[in-house]
Amino acid sequence: MRNINGKNRGVFTATTTTSASKTGSLARGLAKCALFAVLMVAASFVRIPVPYVPITFQTVVAVLAGILLGAKAGAASMLLYIFMGLIGLPVFSGGGGVVYVLQLTFGYIVGFAAAAFAAGLVRGRGVLCFRRAVWAALAGVAANYLIGIPYFMCIWHFYMNLDGLWTAVLVNNFLFFPKDVLLCFAAACLAVRMQTALRRR
Repeated sequence: MRNINGKNRGVFTATTTTSASKTGSLARGLAKCALFAVLMVAASFVRIPVPYVPITFQTVVAVLAGILLGAKAGAASMLLYIFMGLIGLPVFSGGGGVVYVLQLTFGYIVGFAAAAFAAGLVRGRGVLCFRRAVWAALAGVAANYLIGIPYFMCIWHFYMNLDGLWTAVLVNNFLFFPKDVLLCFAAACLAVRMQTALRRR
């Protein structure tokens, strides 16, 4: 009888420990998603004025979310940011609210979730090296543009009924691409350093 009770206590203890571990892991995951959502809010208001194309860091944050959190968690953090803006919180660079979906650049905001997912997918698992981080960042930027440009074109042509579509696409979209590619290398370098620091902990 004592042995049976002892076994039952052992099973109960193991179950409780596993449950607590899962709860703790979930809490840490949610905290990380919330952290990157907040970083996106901060990045939306940071601009470095340079000739022709101002430097912003939202793409970098989205890519880092994917590389460091993984595809699903990274995308979830960006979706949280988007949700915050759509319910009216002024987290986008031009404010917030459902009406923001009619903005020319809203496709890029949606694209941040795709960027994080693509970056996390290409990053995969295992030890992160600089080369893989660069490819992951480039995949993230490409995913962002694949959503952002068509959305821009639809709003420009069908909603705003404006002429000069291809000139607008060139000036307002492709002109930013070289800057974002350069920032990919910065994001990759930062991701490798941050993961190294996290592994030491």
